[in-house]
Amino acid sequence: MAKPDNRADNAEHLQKSINNTIENLEQTEQYLAEHADEISPQEKQTLQSKNERREKSLNSFREEMKDEASQES
Repeated sequence: MAKPDNRADNAEHLQKSINNTIENLEQTEQYLAEHADEISPQEKQTLQSKNERREKSLNSFREEMKDEASQES
């Protein structure tokens, strides 16, 4: 039997995802700033691409948070 859709803690889960994504993004930016001259151009591009995807994810998470807030009202 499928579990019922419990949305009571969605905002909390979204906030944790936002915080984790921001942390990963910042760590990668710091790593690139400190080691950009030591890593290959391919690795640098890979890390930059990951951060671009993280930025898109953050935008999506924030939109979901707005939706959650409007549903709670």
